[in-house]
Amino acid sequence: MSAFRSREPFTDAVESTVLPRLIRLSGGVYAAAFQLMKLMPAQFVLRRALEQGQLTEETTVIETTSGTYGLGLAMVCRRLGLPLILVGDPAIEIHLRRRLEALGARVSIVSGQATRSGGIQQARLDRVARLRARHPRSFTPGQYDNPMHINAYGRVAELISESFRRLDALVCPVGSGSSSTGIAGFLRLLWPELVLIGVDTPGSVLFGAPNGRRRLRGLGNGLLPKVLDHSLFDEVHWVPAGDAFEMTRRLHAEHTLYMGPTSGASYHVAQWWARRNPGATVLAVMPDEGHRYQRTVYHDGWLRREGLADVEVGPEPLEIAHPGDLQDVWSRYPWRRRTRREVVEAVEAR
Repeated sequence: MSAFRSREPFTDAVESTVLPRLIRLSGGVYAAAFQLMKLMPAQFVLRRALEQGQLTEETTVIETTSGTYGLGLAMVCRRLGLPLILVGDPAIEIHLRRRLEALGARVSIVSGQATRSGGIQQARLDRVARLRARHPRSFTPGQYDNPMHINAYGRVAELISESFRRLDALVCPVGSGSSSTGIAGFLRLLWPELVLIGVDTPGSVLFGAPNGRRRLRGLGNGLLPKVLDHSLFDEVHWVPAGDAFEMTRRLHAEHTLYMGPTSGASYHVAQWWARRNPGATVLAVMPDEGHRYQRTVYHDGWLRREGLADVEVGPEPLEIAHPGDLQDVWSRYPWRRRTRREVVEAVEAR
């Protein structure tokens, strides 16, 4: 007789890491902690493309990314036997690049400083367009404009709705915007009054703040993704790198959650909102684990060299009158479910 039960207890390595763990922290704060959040849309989009005949074994997948979306694509393409070209920029971490290449991806780096509108992000998209012209049999998942990335998060919303009788607020880091738009969009069908709080960072243009250098990678953007629905958000916080790094380390020290810095930023804002709303339930989305950041966020020497050690994190964000007034400090703006155009036009009318 077989030593195993009749029901197979094992799952594929990709499938086993897709959904987050829901973890109770303290004071009404919960975490949706992903091992690798971007694996979910990568798997969802590529599977749908296969079902619809957009992908065959001769198709080359081409995408722009310098972060975890590329890792998700590399994992799924490896499992499906699909060739993959990823277009990134010099900010890509060397250890991530080595892992991508070990999974069979070709990594194409856009070098130098892009001066045109959209900056280095637009330069990466331009490189993708040129690569697609050289590879007629290609498929681009399009993390910034393909609405299938939004639909991918239906499984997360389902898990959340089955796990909470009521959820008062959802705190989401925003990069491409697909996870916040997807999760909140589905949950609002069940809880229309759910408060959605977006977490951005100085230097990002997503919510109308000035474009600039972003020291906190994985958060914010230099261009406006079409998948981001601004009208879902009730408020927006901009968390600078030093605050995010400090709160990431506190999250580990106080709750043993070893996560990346975007998770620390999300935890920071969720704690603040819970203090302001006693008795409420708030869920912080935490996109990835901290192993990629052992030599940066979790390294004392690196923090000192970057001038980001021993950061004093204030108890309250700076209330700003408009995103255009943003400085490099933790700041908050009441978005009130408006479109980006409405907010931008409001400052032009002042």
